[in-house]
Amino acid sequence: MTWNPFSKDKDKETAQKSVDSTLQESDAQESKGHPTPKRKVAEQRNLHPLVPKNRKADRKAAKERIRKKEDEQYDAMRTGDVAHMPRLERDPAHIYVRDYVDARFNLAEYFIPAFFVIMILTMVVGFISQALYGIMMVLMYVYLIASVIDVVIMWHKLKKKLIEKFGEKSVAKGTRMASYAWGRALQLRRWRIPKPTSKKRGNWPK
Repeated sequence: MTWNPFSKDKDKETAQKSVDSTLQESDAQESKGHPTPKRKVAEQRNLHPLVPKNRKADRKAAKERIRKKEDEQYDAMRTGDVAHMPRLERDPAHIYVRDYVDARFNLAEYFIPAFFVIMILTMVVGFISQALYGIMMVLMYVYLIASVIDVVIMWHKLKKKLIEKFGEKSVAKGTRMASYAWGRALQLRRWRIPKPTSKKRGNWPK
């Protein structure tokens, strides 16, 4: 072992630094009023559970929010409040389609009521005369074909106007604009949702 005359001084210096460090930690704890938490403890305090404590209550609250929003949107469509309708119904191209369909007289919108009336009449007259039964069936098919032709003519004109106003993208396959127009044309005007913006026909969109 090699003797070092300065080893005692170094030991004293090291001991003094240890004492000073301990005193500083003690002073810091006293100034804060509590010991400094370890890093692991601090990290655990900042962690929040990703899964809610009560899943059932959380799902129930989420469903309630969705139902409330849907009720508000339905009321907006029923009253004609465009600002609070679903995003699709606020689209300018869809608004144009609705206004166009509502402005014209559509044979197809009376098809369902007429179909039930004709079916009832055919059952009644079927017991009376087979000739009358045949006539009623012919009338029903004639009305069906006329309604289809009317819808096709409507869409042919409407499609041109949509392309002129909103471009080709407004009538692309993904938009399903044709089915949107046909579906509205099949409904009675007073029962249409969203509600028509005009009470009378003939107010064509610009």
